[in-house]
Amino acid sequence: MAAYGLYTHIASNKTRSMLLLAGLFLLIYVVVFAGALVMEVWSNSRGTLPYYLNAAFRDLLRVMPLATIAAIGWIIISYFGHQKMIDVITGSTSVTRKEQPRLYNLLENLCISRGIPMPKLKIIEDDALNAFATGLNQKQYSVTVTTGLLRSLDDDEMEAVLGHELTHIRNGDVQLMVIAGIIAGVVGLFAELLFRTFANGRYRSASRSSSQSSSSDGKGSGAVPAIIIAVVLLIVAWALSQMIRLALSRTREFMADAGAVELTKNPDAMISALRKIENRGELPGATSAVMEMCVDNPRSGFADIFATHPSVDARVAALIKFAGGHDPGPLALPGEVEEEAPALPEGEAAKTGPLSDAVPPGGAPIPGPWGKHA
Repeated sequence: MAAYGLYTHIASNKTRSMLLLAGLFLLIYVVVFAGALVMEVWSNSRGTLPYYLNAAFRDLLRVMPLATIAAIGWIIISYFGHQKMIDVITGSTSVTRKEQPRLYNLLENLCISRGIPMPKLKIIEDDALNAFATGLNQKQYSVTVTTGLLRSLDDDEMEAVLGHELTHIRNGDVQLMVIAGIIAGVVGLFAELLFRTFANGRYRSASRSSSQSSSSDGKGSGAVPAIIIAVVLLIVAWALSQMIRLALSRTREFMADAGAVELTKNPDAMISALRKIENRGELPGATSAVMEMCVDNPRSGFADIFATHPSVDARVAALIKFAGGHDPGPLALPGEVEEEAPALPEGEAAKTGPLSDAVPPGGAPIPGPWGKHA
């Protein structure tokens, strides 16, 4: 039943992701419709609002095949070139067993244990603590880790992180995140082009002429409302594309953590790895799209609304609740000064702390979906 619940959750997550991905594609048509509204105002500044809306809809139907072909063409280009772009952005390089025997053997053992094809292994020379998986098919899959992560994590923790990334590959998260980023990028590009067009002043002249004509003969009152609708549609399309990307990323991190525990049977290693990575994963040269694929993304928005990852606290709490792990709390790395926790009154230590709600009075951890763990 435990495996059934886990895999049912994964299947449900994939279904929701595909629906969200379809929604991203539809946003391209919204942007095209907004552009058609603007063009109609330019071509005839004396129309009414219903005239502009109907004309823009007819334009959308005519342009839709071309917009679809253009979007698919961009996806195809990204399909073959995205890995090279990521390598250039992050400075990652492929490594062999001879160059990184410890890392290579850990990844290979995990793959062999579950019959998972071995992805390529890449290294980023950086002190940051992070890792990510990329690729759109079996030949492209790769797992990339930083040298800072290799130095700071022990074998069990590194194995947990590699299991996390392998789960992203196994669950189809990598493909969906790459494609979602591609389509969201197309939406953003179209929106930016139209906003730049607005900024060059042509829409202002159209609005002025519309205002003058409407004041003289009572006609042409639809240009300004049409422009306002176009701007609102662009803003909504861009905002929704970003929100969908966030939803795709945030839901998958919990599942990847769970998959890592399923692979390694060691929830404590996943928890301690997250605690060490916490707030130490910033890759200075990486784009937002790359950071969204990492184990942890410290670039969070206000009130955590626009954060691409759940907080480490939330992920650790889930591992404690469902996998019976133990939380050591924030961890200091060698060379860092660890803040001393305030002393607790005698008898209070057992009543507080991250495990107070997760461990029963007997002291044994609550069994998770993968069984008990010592």
